[in-house]
Amino acid sequence: HVEFLKQASQYGDLYVCVGSDKNSINLKNKTPVFSEEERVFIVNNLKPVKQAFISKGSGFLDFDYALDELGIDIFIVNEDGDTPEKRNLCEKRNIKYIVLERIPAEGLPNRSTSSLREKLNY
Repeated sequence: HVEFLKQASQYGDLYVCVGSDKNSINLKNKTPVFSEEERVFIVNNLKPVKQAFISKGSGFLDFDYALDELGIDIFIVNEDGDTPEKRNLCEKRNIKYIVLERIPAEGLPNRSTSSLREKLNY
């Protein structure tokens, strides 16, 4: 995700909505590896990120309230996060929707939490 955040920050100030533990458990039926407090702390301390916060919403569009609160004019996802619902939400609010390719930083392997869980039998 770090390379994605680095690329996304090239479009302007980067705000990141981190899913709550409750919502992650409801959507994925498993407890996150890191708690919401740890995830938001990590993301807030990445150079490309202006501000990260824990989402107050629920479901796959748990961030929708933040679009209005922050006055977002560009919404960026990677290929894994691209959904018709997100596209429609942004279209209704006249927010530019951008999908970035999910590529690791040069010389690094492509990783996901799911693949790491499988490897570690977690």
